[in-house]
Amino acid sequence: MTDAAAPTIVVCQSGALHHGGRAVAFDVRYAGQTCQAFAIRYQDGVHAYLNRCTHVAMEMDYQPGRFFDDTGSWLLCATHGAAYAPDTGACAGGPCRGGLVKLVLSECDGVVYWHPDSRLQPLDF
Repeated sequence: MTDAAAPTIVVCQSGALHHGGRAVAFDVRYAGQTCQAFAIRYQDGVHAYLNRCTHVAMEMDYQPGRFFDDTGSWLLCATHGAAYAPDTGACAGGPCRGGLVKLVLSECDGVVYWHPDSRLQPLDF
């Protein structure tokens, strides 16, 4: 559940995300640092995570926006081979140290929104 009074940030149009397809990247502030996050569609839901493997804090995609394995069933770290569940970010195998940092998304009228919270904030310009 999200706070209706909290600001929302447009991530992308719903049509930009396809089950098991390319992610849409966006920047966030996390622990005082600028980090990349990514939004995906898995089955009928939209999900977002920090682009940071829990084994070693480095970006996971093997090409820009490519996180899914060949079956579209798992998110993979291209460097370490850690596998994560796309709908929860939970470690599913490999050298994980816990699950991915999840961001809150919603989808309404063909648009995907991010709901920042106290630890994950939009960048200040």
